[in-house]
Amino acid sequence: MVTAVNDPNLIEITDFAAPELDVYARLTENQLVNRADPANALFIGESPLVIGRALDAGCEPVSFLMERKHALHKGRPLLERCGPVPVFVAEEAVLCQLTGFHLTRGMLCALRRPPLSRPEAVCRNSRRVAVLENVMNPTNLGAIFRSAAALGVDGVLLTAQGSDPLYRRALRVSMGNVFLVPWAYLPQEGDWTAFLRGMGFKTAALALREDALDIGDPRLGREEKLAIVLGTEGDGLAPQTIARCDYTVRIPMSHGVDSLNVAAASAVAFYQLAATV
Repeated sequence: MVTAVNDPNLIEITDFAAPELDVYARLTENQLVNRADPANALFIGESPLVIGRALDAGCEPVSFLMERKHALHKGRPLLERCGPVPVFVAEEAVLCQLTGFHLTRGMLCALRRPPLSRPEAVCRNSRRVAVLENVMNPTNLGAIFRSAAALGVDGVLLTAQGSDPLYRRALRVSMGNVFLVPWAYLPQEGDWTAFLRGMGFKTAALALREDALDIGDPRLGREEKLAIVLGTEGDGLAPQTIARCDYTVRIPMSHGVDSLNVAAASAVAFYQLAATV
């Protein structure tokens, strides 16, 4: 059961079982994606910054869940942008009990997923793109998007087996930068390195190989269009992917350390290969 309060859009939570709250309390990330009905697929934005960037990108809000005090104060500018959208409110302790976690900055928003971009559109006017092969951890994915936005990457391309950039944790870690960098999924059929070559890119695979180029090699910086290819946590890039790329690139290490986490490696690579272009 939910009860309207002073503002007609504000709805006080009185019953955790209310179906209107399923999107926040009971649906999994995969259920939100709703592949059987893409027009009604959703994602959850957390915090005013992330929600604001989603709205800036044209995403349509469906409802809000927030601490009551934020609906009257900190969240008011967001709500004023959204028209007559339901806003479910309660005290912080009630929201933590409902969702099972503490809400970052005290608010969530359910939004409709935007249409997917085509990889051709992401590549067409880009000089530097990041390619993420099977990056599974949403925290890593969000950190990579944040670095991509900060360090001059024009677009991000993903394989379908990796994590979803619109998962709540990925969005939160990226600080909403998922909406600032164009992204798309690579073609699932055939050799996607051939697709990139067809779009005019040379490909640079980050891999731990003794015969790899140093990431500071000037040949990389001279490439007009370069795709920076990063692999999954633990195993890195598939051997066939490395073999198909134009360059294999290594970040020099010290003190016997053999590698960096993929998110940290992406920041180094983007700074060296994209930020100075």
